[in-house]
Amino acid sequence: MKIKSQLSTIIQKALKDANIETTDDIVISDATKPEFGDYQFNGVMRLAKQLKRNPREIATDVVKHIDTTTIISKVEVAGPGFINIWLDNNWLANQTTQIVNDKRVGIGSVDTPKRVVVDYSGPNMAKQMHVGHLRSTIIGDTLATLFEFLGDDVIRQNHIGDWGTQFGMLIAYLEEQGADTDQNLKDLEQFYKDAKAYFDKSPEFANKAREYVVKIQQHDPHCLNLWQKFIDISLQHCEEVYDKLGVKLTRDDVRAESFYNPQLPKVIKTLEEKGLLVDSDGAKCVFLDESQPPVIVQKGDGGYLYATTDLAALEFRAKELKANRICYVVDARQSNHFKQIFTIAKKADMVDNSVQLEHIAFGTMMDKSGKPFKTRDGGTVKLIDLLDEAVIRAKETIKQRDSYSDEKELDKVAKAIGIGAVKYADLSISRESNYLFSWDKMLSFDGNTALYMQYAYARIQSIFRKYNKELNGKIVIGDELEHRLAVMILKFEDTLIKASIEATPHTITSYLYDLVTLFMKFYEQNPILKEDVPEDIKISRLLLARLTANIIQKGLNILGIEVVDKI
Repeated sequence: MKIKSQLSTIIQKALKDANIETTDDIVISDATKPEFGDYQFNGVMRLAKQLKRNPREIATDVVKHIDTTTIISKVEVAGPGFINIWLDNNWLANQTTQIVNDKRVGIGSVDTPKRVVVDYSGPNMAKQMHVGHLRSTIIGDTLATLFEFLGDDVIRQNHIGDWGTQFGMLIAYLEEQGADTDQNLKDLEQFYKDAKAYFDKSPEFANKAREYVVKIQQHDPHCLNLWQKFIDISLQHCEEVYDKLGVKLTRDDVRAESFYNPQLPKVIKTLEEKGLLVDSDGAKCVFLDESQPPVIVQKGDGGYLYATTDLAALEFRAKELKANRICYVVDARQSNHFKQIFTIAKKADMVDNSVQLEHIAFGTMMDKSGKPFKTRDGGTVKLIDLLDEAVIRAKETIKQRDSYSDEKELDKVAKAIGIGAVKYADLSISRESNYLFSWDKMLSFDGNTALYMQYAYARIQSIFRKYNKELNGKIVIGDELEHRLAVMILKFEDTLIKASIEATPHTITSYLYDLVTLFMKFYEQNPILKEDVPEDIKISRLLLARLTANIIQKGLNILGIEVVDKI
């Protein structure tokens, strides 16, 4: 339900009927407190400056022309010229009743669907995924799911590092270790360390590794076969993590650095033809700003850099994939790199100016002391180990509250809660912020946590297990809490649209927290199954409860988090 859009149209008409002309967008805001209504229009202050009139007089004129026969029940002028808006209870009741059994909970599709490329996760094939890959993976997957749900055509891209000088060393070492490839690569971290140690101590092996780099680049069949084995097994490690996380990335979404390698000479040629290249000490560079160092796209020895590959990828996504919006979900420390790459791509006409290029930046995950998250000995934390520990801790948390006779059911619930806790803790903060990783906080039944949402959903399911009848009837708004809950339910679509435009998953988590908190108040103060509650009121409240549960489930589903029927 795009309530803000409907209210904007009503306000626009009221302004016109009051003979007030404006070219400004009519921006409707959520009311800051219930006593100020459900929504507010605060644009009169700006209009007053343009028209050189008293803002309260303008607001009073506008209010006289606002239609209060359908969606709006009441409007009033507050303060120097704010317009407070209350929604009509009958309208709220009708709208909420209509979407109780709707699988999309009343959410429509975007008016103009876009083709959106989302670049996320991006593990390096030489190492196992570690906690540094967590934020890109789950933020990217959430945004891709959100865009898809709202009707965009989404293309996921997993830009893996599978090319470069280190791979000569790795495949040469793989060959030296013998035929048991699976066993050799069981621990990628250790394999890399062993290969590097051997490279450093054996000149003969180092020479062989360098030769293999050249052979890979020349597409030598034997070396390419070893390289492909290494990539396949590395990807299997990634896929194990994706499976545990419930992330939708597949092998088909992989678009590795090696894919763009044949296009790199063309990138240099394009930049040269556009007059953007400058030779600097033998290297080919693009200078964008005198205050910043140049962007090097080809080294003096002819080698290419990340910038070159990223430009090739941008051109491919814009021209071959025909993307309207390209989102890079990458660490905030790469902000300047992407700013430069986006500028070069548009200057060189590699990407049309109409294509929306976004760096979806995010901060760092920190430990409780405020330092980057590490193991006790200072090493990187393997992502698979973190997820396994989350499930173990979740199992202990729920065993303290309830007993499960079925061990399989307990394991299933523990996985949903443990993985959900890790994902929600990340998604519930502004993505550009660093955040402190805390097991106690993320596995709490109180506060803005996945477990709080999952518990609310399970609590509603227990109500329906007790009621155990077919539910037929309609929603009736009888008091202030029911009114506020209905308004909150119908805000879901505007929330998702805002999160999509701004690429902010925490917009969804904040909404879910407000919804569940409000439902808990409603549940405590408005008895549902008590015998003295009239049947029509009981059914109305049950329908509101069901609709709340449906939205919790849909919201968590977009975040990639499962609900459970019992905790």
